[in-house]
Amino acid sequence: MNEPVKKDDGIVLTEAQKRARRSRSIAIAVSLAALIVLFYVMTLVKGPMVLVRPL
Repeated sequence: MNEPVKKDDGIVLTEAQKRARRSRSIAIAVSLAALIVLFYVMTLVKGPMVLVRPL
């Protein structure tokens, strides 16, 4: 009825793999932040009239 629960550790990453994953995550975050800043700056360059348009 109550079977013992097997603990499966799954995939265990090495320290080098953890560092590589962290580096990739930081690179993706920086790229995303740069894209957001680019969109914001382009909106400012186009001026406030970009927000005034007929609905």
